[in-house]
Amino acid sequence: MNAIPLFVAQKASDFQWTWVIAGVAVLVLFILSIVVLRYASLWIQAYMTKADVSIFDLIGMSLRRVDSRTIVRTKIMATQAGIPVTTRELEAHYLAGGNVDNVVRAMIAADRADLQLEFKAARGIDLAGRKVLDAVQTCVNPRVIDCPDPKRGRETVDAVAKNGIQLRAKARVTVRTNLKRLVGGATEETIIARVGEGIVATIGASETHKEVLEHPDRISKTVLNKGLDAGTAFEILSIDIADIDVGDNIGAKLQADQAEADLRVAQANAEQRRAMAVAREQEMRALVEENRAKVVLAEAEIPLAMAEAFKQGHLGIMDYYRMKNVQADTEMRQSIGKGDSPKAGQ
Repeated sequence: MNAIPLFVAQKASDFQWTWVIAGVAVLVLFILSIVVLRYASLWIQAYMTKADVSIFDLIGMSLRRVDSRTIVRTKIMATQAGIPVTTRELEAHYLAGGNVDNVVRAMIAADRADLQLEFKAARGIDLAGRKVLDAVQTCVNPRVIDCPDPKRGRETVDAVAKNGIQLRAKARVTVRTNLKRLVGGATEETIIARVGEGIVATIGASETHKEVLEHPDRISKTVLNKGLDAGTAFEILSIDIADIDVGDNIGAKLQADQAEADLRVAQANAEQRRAMAVAREQEMRALVEENRAKVVLAEAEIPLAMAEAFKQGHLGIMDYYRMKNVQADTEMRQSIGKGDSPKAGQ
């Protein structure tokens, strides 16, 4: 009697475990179907092109938040071009913030042009902020740089020869990228500045402007021989003088300005001397007036001295009249000498 319930209970327990296993299997099949639907296309592309990207790699990219489509596309390009690069390297560069597509394209272009560019170097150039694909293209197809750069607001490089004549020159510099010096090398702005400096120095060393006009290639040869591309990310292939015009006579202007400055200095010195003379004249006039005041004071003391002499008995009345007569005669002679008639009553 007890055996029947135990058998029924065992059957019920087996039935429950069967449903659990079936549910787990269905869940696994559902997850696998989602994975297959999501990554099947990419995995098939990678498998057909022998890019060596497994389904587990695609799942890992999703977990690491890596754009699997970009990685698979670039890995397919690298594989088809024969570029040795692994999926992990592409993922690492993507996670570092690099442009994986540009790096792979640059490596393919460099390989086709028979240039030495490894993935490590290309990755470093890209992470340094340089456009590695443009650098490879410039290395294959040299670029022309205008000197000076019209975008900076200057159209010509102005320099003055020894005879004072100004020359205005335009140059075109043909450069190609030096991949070995691209990281840490100076930009094209340095090239433009150095070439402009060389043009100014060469024109300034010429005796006359006619020498420069007769042989403009002398400028390019002199500048090119200075090795201006040292320490830059470019290699200068040629420097061509596109145009050169005669400007102003800077020497004559400087001489005129100097003469005008000398004139102003002379006028200032003359004005200073005139002011000193006027001041001296005023001082002399003040000194004359001061002396006159002293004479007046001295003459004012004469009557006092005469009165004192009368009191002391040193001067008599006849002596006084004789002195007055002498004074009158003196005044008359002075008036006659001046051409004036004596005044009445004198």
